[in-house]
Amino acid sequence: MPQLSFTQQEELADLLRGRRHELGLSASEVARRADITPASVTRLENCTNPRPSVETLTAICAVLDIPVADMLALVNVMPDSQLPSFTPYLRTKYHRMPDEAVQEMSAYFERLAKKYRISDGPADGEDET
Repeated sequence: MPQLSFTQQEELADLLRGRRHELGLSASEVARRADITPASVTRLENCTNPRPSVETLTAICAVLDIPVADMLALVNVMPDSQLPSFTPYLRTKYHRMPDEAVQEMSAYFERLAKKYRISDGPADGEDET
């Protein structure tokens, strides 16, 4: 995994800490379930590990029930072609938002995309040689 900027580390820390708190888990309990050291969790949440291993992040995401792809997208490590759709993005970015609100925002986004003819495919001329 490439080195994360401090901003990326903060976003990752907020995601992991927020989800851990939602689940009522201590950092030590997350570490135990992920089979990693408590210091690994603490370093991520304190933004002192700019180059976490994919294995560590995958293990923590499994414990916290966070899709790995969503976590990678959050820290801008995933190519645009592999970014999640709007709904998983909302769930990741606003993990405390109720499901009903996520559904409403997704429906509104779809209406706006249709109104302004926004597609998740290539723009006109982008895929031509």
